[in-house]
Amino acid sequence: MSHLLEETRFGQLTDALVAAFEALVGPEHVLTPGRLDDDEYARYGQDHTEDFVFRPDVVLRPANAEQISGIMRLCHAHRLPVTPRGAGTGLSGGALPIHRGVVLSTERLNKILHIDERNLQATVEPGVVNETFQNAVKEVGLFYPPDPASKGSCSLGGNLAHSSGGPKAVKYGTTKDYVLNLEVVLPNGDIIWTAANTLKNSTGYNLTQLMVGSEGTLGIITKVVFRLLPFPQQNILMLVPFRQEAQAAEAVAAVFRAGIIPSGMEFMEREAIAWSSDYLKIPLTLPEDIRAHLLIELDGNDLDQLYKEAEQVYSVLEAYDVGEILLADNATQKDELWKIRRNIGNSVRYNSVYKEEDTVVPRAELPTLLRGVKEIGARYGFKSVCYGHAGDGNLHVNIIRGELTDEQWNVGLRQPITEIFELCVRLGGTISGEHGIGLVQKGYIGIALKEANLQLMRGIKQVFDPHGILNPGKIF
Repeated sequence: MSHLLEETRFGQLTDALVAAFEALVGPEHVLTPGRLDDDEYARYGQDHTEDFVFRPDVVLRPANAEQISGIMRLCHAHRLPVTPRGAGTGLSGGALPIHRGVVLSTERLNKILHIDERNLQATVEPGVVNETFQNAVKEVGLFYPPDPASKGSCSLGGNLAHSSGGPKAVKYGTTKDYVLNLEVVLPNGDIIWTAANTLKNSTGYNLTQLMVGSEGTLGIITKVVFRLLPFPQQNILMLVPFRQEAQAAEAVAAVFRAGIIPSGMEFMEREAIAWSSDYLKIPLTLPEDIRAHLLIELDGNDLDQLYKEAEQVYSVLEAYDVGEILLADNATQKDELWKIRRNIGNSVRYNSVYKEEDTVVPRAELPTLLRGVKEIGARYGFKSVCYGHAGDGNLHVNIIRGELTDEQWNVGLRQPITEIFELCVRLGGTISGEHGIGLVQKGYIGIALKEANLQLMRGIKQVFDPHGILNPGKIF
């Protein structure tokens, strides 16, 4: 079984298949080279992973589950590879059509179907942008916490594919913690619901959670039922400068040991925050002796209680070599600080091609991970810019290409990246916290998972997708 997926021989796109797709979704939603400007067509063959581009044979833009079912039946019968695509903001190459074939875009499945205020639930389609959904439920006093840095552009379907997190995950959890039920089109075209719209469900295997984080390899999600929370009315945000990077990492666990659970706790080393503020042209004074920052948010409904918690945080920070702490005193200042944090990835991309490693360890091991990353970089001669969701122990390690040669970039970095991942596993962590394995990390998955684990995963893939047509070349 271990070799079946690797030996898949795919069929080819034909004029007859193009005509069949046009009959299903309409000619205007069947895009082939020549029907779009070359740059626009190339967009469907790339995401935010390095500078990769893989042009598909055809792009399909269906409008509903029934059309997707028809597409999958045809592709299943003709062994045509299908790569599901959301907004294309991924960082692991999960939406790249490396075997060409079909890119199935969910951009037209972009409706919020129902917000159920009585049961604190919402039913949405996967093409809805994360922030659009957050704003819609906020208007009726409800809260959907998962908020990736790209929330203004990433789609909920992509969030589901990787069980994305974001700054709020430290208090509220990741995407998987809010999914009740999914409508899914299977690779053979069958349409199923995975569960029920209930908070408790002990009816058979948990297919819902199997689909979340499966990176589009088992089925195509067409509807989602999310659970929601009441919206917290108050928040406090502080930016804490540290003179030592390791101390910033150490302070994270200390805050939690003091009994405080922030709604956000983000680590940014000096270059990360400097690049982002410059990129956004937001003035930010960075004293020469400051090496890192923590962005700490507290939220709730009782402002007096939040100020008491902030005082406790200040007490914890007295044990560390910190500079002047900035307490954001208005909404504009808060928005600017979060904007700087959320745009670090964009600012790094603006400065250089980079590889982003999505490392994660138990939060108390974060200082050891950070020191290890820098030591490995020094030994192998590469520069890294580090930031991430410190409260989760999730450190994004951005390896900057800079002046590295093609040989150094494509081959020479394999060993140091391996050593970074081995360090994560030794510390009780793993090689991806929220970006997924996709294309670029699949060669390293054996560091985190034993062959027995991988055999079970291949077996699951074989049951769902015996012809191996759905998002081939990912994870394994």
